[in-house]
Amino acid sequence: MGTNNLNAIRYSGSGTSGVFGQNHSPHGEWPVLIIKRYTRTIDYAAWSSNEEVVRTYENPPSKGGGAPFLNEQKQTNSVAGLPSSPDAMDDRHLQLLVTPHGFLKQMLTNSTTTVKKVKGAGSEISFSIGKFRFVGMINKQGLVAKVSTWTANPVLGDMLIETLYSDYKDYQGIKFPGHTIQNMGGHMVLNLTLSGVETNLSIMPPIAGAAAHPSAVQVESKMLTKGVWLLGGGSHNSLLVEFGDYVTVLDAPLNEARSLAVIAEVKKLVPEKPIRYVVNSHHHFDHSGGLRTYVAEGAAVITSDINLIFYDQAWRAPRTLSPDKLTQNPREATFIGVDDKYILADETQTLELYHNLGSNHNAGMLFGYLRKDKILFVVDEYSPGRLVNGALPPVAKGFADTLDLNLLRLNLDVVTIAPGHGSVVPFSEMLNDIGR
Repeated sequence: MGTNNLNAIRYSGSGTSGVFGQNHSPHGEWPVLIIKRYTRTIDYAAWSSNEEVVRTYENPPSKGGGAPFLNEQKQTNSVAGLPSSPDAMDDRHLQLLVTPHGFLKQMLTNSTTTVKKVKGAGSEISFSIGKFRFVGMINKQGLVAKVSTWTANPVLGDMLIETLYSDYKDYQGIKFPGHTIQNMGGHMVLNLTLSGVETNLSIMPPIAGAAAHPSAVQVESKMLTKGVWLLGGGSHNSLLVEFGDYVTVLDAPLNEARSLAVIAEVKKLVPEKPIRYVVNSHHHFDHSGGLRTYVAEGAAVITSDINLIFYDQAWRAPRTLSPDKLTQNPREATFIGVDDKYILADETQTLELYHNLGSNHNAGMLFGYLRKDKILFVVDEYSPGRLVNGALPPVAKGFADTLDLNLLRLNLDVVTIAPGHGSVVPFSEMLNDIGR
């Protein structure tokens, strides 16, 4: 493959990409978007990489997640140099090491490398870097056909990243694949066909340094009425509802770090009352990544009944790469499945949970309603401030229209929207955005 002679490479192409963890139902395929342009530059001498991807939403999937607010999205991922400690490695480093020549260069210098012949199929090569394991399949032609590794995911645990390479061509003595397919957690995230390859560029473009470590999680609480707070301060919000002798948190987004910070704020706002329930709006990974932290705290999970099998299977997966609180102190999770409606009530408060029927965003979407205060907690179906050129983009408007139909179906009198994204707004703002 010419690995010893390859110092740098730039390749470009087009194809499709799967939207990570955003399928319409928990056992369906992830939505697929179009990659209009893809360019990646790798400097193997410096172990640096820069990737630019332009995806289009001109023909968004009829069902599923993603960002329905843009016609086109440009994303850049850069990494400069491998970290000094394996513990500091992140997914950008892993993506550099699973490239065909990146894998081989590491294999040649790694003291843990083992080679095993596979009858009729070539060889299997494996090595480890700290807690990360890499396994490559070399076909009978001596070409890298597949590289596998694992990364920590808050929903799926030790998640398999599997990258398949085919259609090799020779570029001045360097063999490089013309077709790449990458799967994460069993779902396609990249299907790329190359249109151009340049090897050993004489002038490498500058590659940005590694991004700074994320700052500490910030939680900002806003009291909406007595015993009800919106917990924001980041890209995702939760809602805290106080009952007579316990509290309930609606939505546990992102990851354990976010949930730990929110739980700390809950205990500051309502000391002495346990978190008895956490409500999962839907299974999308950015809204379910913090659920296990609440279970470790002793809370029961209220979620759509279509998610029960998914969570049972996903939570049984190994979590050796980044053991969370529930792994460190195991306890059986209690799930409460919701079909159309579920009510939590005592003499002080009533919280009504409803299934948002017909949602094109997620088949199991739940929203919360506080009838006494006419407050609606809704995630993703409507996010204030997402207008483009003064109007909701068509997909976002479709989500909001479906939500509105459900509110009319249930005869819910909403005055205030407490959203999963964005700021609290009067319900009239949503009606204005959808033209009703």
